[in-house]
Amino acid sequence: MIRKAITFYGWVQGVGFRWRAYHAADAFGATGWIRNNDDGSVSMEIQGNEEQIDRVILTLESGHFIRIENMECRMLPVEPDERDFKVK
Repeated sequence: MIRKAITFYGWVQGVGFRWRAYHAADAFGATGWIRNNDDGSVSMEIQGNEEQIDRVILTLESGHFIRIENMECRMLPVEPDERDFKVK
């Protein structure tokens, strides 16, 4: 189990990005949260195994109207009591 903080840059607001992430995380069993930032980027903390996280990101990258130009990623401590994925 790992946890990552990822900030997405590009065409990621106003295109269903957060809801696509929510449904992908639910489908692949990942937990965490996602929110829009004032600068037009989107921040996400996601927790699961490497494959679950990769599958969520691949689902985001394949979304219509979504264009991820850059991602910043860093590792975080796991939150053992977290049980779901939330849109903030």
